[in-house]
Order: sequence, then structure tokens, then C-alpha cells
Amino acid sequence: MTDIVIDLIDPTDTDLLAHLYNQIFKPVKKPEFFTMRFGGRRKPLAMVARVGSDAVGFYTGFELKPSTHFGWLCGVVPPYRRCGIATQLMRAAEDWVRTKGHHCMRFECYNRHRSMMHFAIASDYDIVGIRWDADRSDNLIIFERNFDDVPSSTGQ
Repeated sequence: MTDIVIDLIDPTDTDLLAHLYNQIFKPVKKPEFFTMRFGGRRKPLAMVARVGSDAVGFYTGFELKPSTHFGWLCGVVPPYRRCGIATQLMRAAEDWVRTKGHHCMRFECYNRHRSMMHFAIASDYDIVGIRWDADRSDNLIIFERNFDDVPSSTGQ
């Protein structure tokens, strides 16, 4: 794994989030995209992975309901993929979620995002449903992991 530092950032730092998003995903999104999605959400979370001084990945999420955190977006810029950065971001998010009192974490991914599906299954996430995404005309697989009686990755 690449030596990285994961920093919590203010979810209102939408310029950085949009900059990273636009290096990873299409179509391009403006900072307002993040402002709108985080608007009114409880317990928003934004993390950035850095290698040296370079931001190379990010994670965003928020409270879906009092017991559940929803992992909204996670991505790594192409030159740094397959180095374990997304896994480290997800593990850091899981630990943060536990400290905020959530009992489970949920996220969705498309069937074509095989590496994320492999991560979910290997990390004891269950498939709890499928949702149709009308914007992309494709199904999203819904994963969820219950943290009750599961030790954190930091051993706490």
C-alpha cells in the first residue's frame, strides 16, 4: 500500500471535492453539486487522501438515518489506483462512523464497478437491495454492513 495521510476536511470545501471528483468521474460537476447534496444533511463527512502534498482521493458521506451512515462518493485519481487508497479511505470512514454512534454503513455501486463490489464482499458488507438509477439507466447494488459486535480496524 502507498503511504498516505487521510485528512478530515470541512464538507464546505467543495472546490477541493469538485476538483478531485472531476479527475475521477464524468460528467464534470461544479462545487455547487456538493453544496446541494450536503445541504441539510446531518453528520456530513468529507475526507481526502494525500500522498505527500498531493490530494489523490476522497470520501464523502452523511447520516442517512440515526443508526446509518451513507457512503455517497469515494474515488481515487487514476495514477494512484490499485494502491489500496480507496480501501484506506473506506476503513477510515468506517472508524469515523463508529465514533459518531452509527451502527451500520451503507453505500451503492454499479455492477461495472467490480473493484468496489469485491471490496464490499471481502469487508463483510451484505447486498441488501438493488435500486434503479434513472439518470444513468442502470441498476445500483446496495451494500450494508452492521458494526454491532465488530471491532474497528484500529482495534477499538
